Amino acid sequence: MTLNLLHGGARDRMREAFPDALAPWVDLSTGINPWPYPVGGIPEAAYHHLPTQAAYERCRTAMSQAFGAPLESLLLSPGSELLIRLLPGVISPERVAILSPTYGDHARAWKSAGCEIVETDAPLDMASTADAVVLCNPNNPDGRRFDPDRLMTAAEKLTTRGGWLIVDEAYTDLYPELSVAAHGGRNNLIILRSFGKFFGLAGVRLGALIAPPSILTALSEQLGVWPVSGPALMIGARAYHDRSWQEKTRVRLKEARAHLDDTLRAAGLRVVGGCDLFRVVRTQDAASLWRRLAQKGIYVRRFDWSDHMLRIGLPADPESEQRLAGALPP
Repeated sequence: MTLNLLHGGARDRMREAFPDALAPWVDLSTGINPWPYPVGGIPEAAYHHLPTQAAYERCRTAMSQAFGAPLESLLLSPGSELLIRLLPGVISPERVAILSPTYGDHARAWKSAGCEIVETDAPLDMASTADAVVLCNPNNPDGRRFDPDRLMTAAEKLTTRGGWLIVDEAYTDLYPELSVAAHGGRNNLIILRSFGKFFGLAGVRLGALIAPPSILTALSEQLGVWPVSGPALMIGARAYHDRSWQEKTRVRLKEARAHLDDTLRAAGLRVVGGCDLFRVVRTQDAASLWRRLAQKGIYVRRFDWSDHMLRIGLPADPESEQRLAGALPP
């Protein structure tokens, strides 16, 4: 089994690996909102001309207001994955404590930079000994949540050592109360934000970095003059200004998550974690269940670190729900 299939989202590779599977595929592997923000019309000028500074600032302002982050602490990017890869070239910690399990690109980026990596389920406990602490809040994949006050206490400990707290808030749009964005700009805090998951528009490739001025300057130089496309800036500004849609979507996702829990438990699966965009289940043989579902055209997420866990996203419609329920063991 290739890592690409384990990672999720590789529908083309799944079709190649399981050519006899029922079509169309039901992709529940990515943890992305299946009911995306209604983008509406985009003026042709957004495609024909280079993005303007005014468009950049409109999107940045909308993000700042939605996050509760100081405007001057925020830098836009083409998604958050690129930021994860660039950060090790901007700060140079020797010892990095990373929440485990979590989104795998964090550990890979710091390992590639030659850092000593400590993967732990208690990263905040290492605030007195590590040069940087990295975690997702809420965590992907288990949905573990960290109280913002506890995070800032750890940040204070890191400050005394010149260390960094790096918080990936890719799923925090689901739970705004978890965000530490209001503290954006302080000397040792770096926050990553992702647009695509909550808004269901991963293809837009929009993200943000919330950090002190020195980090913003260094990364801005690497990202270049036009880091985000004109259409992405326009879509981001609209979506982040639309608080009504955001509030209604949080309710809708919570209800859909509860319905998915019922479906999974009815099949005898134990729900052990997740958030309102995906659930993590425990099963005796994750590889066998993953393959069973794939053979029926249902794509869920496996992990290379567990033989017992699968991550399952929200079905987009009743037909997808029925296909998932029918593919699960009786």
